[in-house]
Amino acid sequence: MFGNPELDLSALRDPVVLRALARIVRPYNNFPVHAAAILSYFALVRVVNLNPDTAIGASAWFVELEGHRLLMDAGMHPKREGREGLPLYRLIANEEVDAVAISHCHHDHVGSLPVAIRHFPQAHVLLTELSYFLVERVLHNSVNVMTRQRDEMGIKEYPLYSHVEVDEIAPLFQGFKYNREIDWASWQKTRAGIVSPTLEFYDAGHALGSAGLMVRGQKETLFYTGDVCFHDQTILRSARFEDVRADVLIMETTRGNRPLPPHFSREAEVERLTAAIDRVLARKGCVLIPSFALGRTQEILALLALLMREGKVPRQPIYIGGLGRVFTEIYDLESHRTHRQHSYLQLHEALNLIVMEKGQAENMRLSGPRIFVVTAGMMGENTAAHDLAMRMIGDERQAIFFVGYADPDTPGGRLKASQPGQTFLFSPTAGEVTRRCELEIFDLTAHANREELLDFVGQVEPRAVLLGHGEDASRQWFEEQIRTRHPKIRVIQPKPGENVAV
Repeated sequence: MFGNPELDLSALRDPVVLRALARIVRPYNNFPVHAAAILSYFALVRVVNLNPDTAIGASAWFVELEGHRLLMDAGMHPKREGREGLPLYRLIANEEVDAVAISHCHHDHVGSLPVAIRHFPQAHVLLTELSYFLVERVLHNSVNVMTRQRDEMGIKEYPLYSHVEVDEIAPLFQGFKYNREIDWASWQKTRAGIVSPTLEFYDAGHALGSAGLMVRGQKETLFYTGDVCFHDQTILRSARFEDVRADVLIMETTRGNRPLPPHFSREAEVERLTAAIDRVLARKGCVLIPSFALGRTQEILALLALLMREGKVPRQPIYIGGLGRVFTEIYDLESHRTHRQHSYLQLHEALNLIVMEKGQAENMRLSGPRIFVVTAGMMGENTAAHDLAMRMIGDERQAIFFVGYADPDTPGGRLKASQPGQTFLFSPTAGEVTRRCELEIFDLTAHANREELLDFVGQVEPRAVLLGHGEDASRQWFEEQIRTRHPKIRVIQPKPGENVAV
């Protein structure tokens, strides 16, 4: 039975199986043997991939370690609507989850947290102290977006949770500093004298508050990278994962299908972006940089502030969205707690930021020069980025610059893949458009490059690595490379809902 390395440990819930195993284990113990004790005895880690998709989607991992149960992340799928976008919580509905740990506050990692708490009301929620300042704002914004989608798109299931529910679960949130070990077992287990595994947040360098999660038991350790960046950005410094070692590694694979071009450097990309902005402003055009409200917006704003200070870009107002402004203020307020560059740089002071009002993107004159840094990064319908792009695409004076990921099946992804003069379907609202604007793509990613992650696997030296958060081609590249470079490491690509023991 235990010769099968992919044993489904749900069998341990079967009383007949438990009694049989108890007869094996009891000679070595002087106490009653339960499922938790058996898991601990055999030093197994059980992991369930709750993402409903094989690619980047609703990030959520269930982990059972030495009889304790942890949910890591509680995301929402960015492209699925209604309950189809939720993690597969039904698969662990009968589990007693002790805690929920959130790696960072992007929607695909935290967007279904209130639904998760509905399933596991006794679980407390663990975040970094920086994510603690963000999470309620992110969730309240999700309620607003879902409510609007219900009214505009007729999605009757929305919103999946309410503002009142977000307020009610807020007392469960606990913020912790990086590199502090936390006991996360339930109070009942601690009271019974059961030794709890610990959790430690490691700075992941991806966005404000982002973290890798180290889970340490008595016999086993597991590390979850979350989304990680191993190079300095304009504001945030690179991840601090230098001393990470673990038996089991769960790793993101976002850029596994993207090799770096020869002689690539981030500095060269910044110079190219600077020249492009100057070129457009000189011809009295507008520059649209679609960006995610948390992380990408602040990195681009910081870059623009530095370029204006150095005289490389002319000083002028920057138009942003309301949510981007909220997160920018938090970046400023928490600069002293953050492992960052330019800690003195206060974006709201260095830049003249103008928050765009509702409907302004549809009506304002696009006579330049103007710079827009607005949400959403994938240009979803009914966003300022979508409405501005819809007006700019056919105008050769204007420019749209991509500085981050855009899913191929979104309006942003379709625009990003278009060619000059090509007619294509931008969105159901905009219909078919012909691209005449200038379009450039700049690699200023907040994700680790694939070679950096491959080196990280060698550093961690796990006995098993589970691959997630990436397209099929990305995960396959990592599996092939890890098997070649580290043949003793077991590589697993868990399918949606797959339950594996490692």
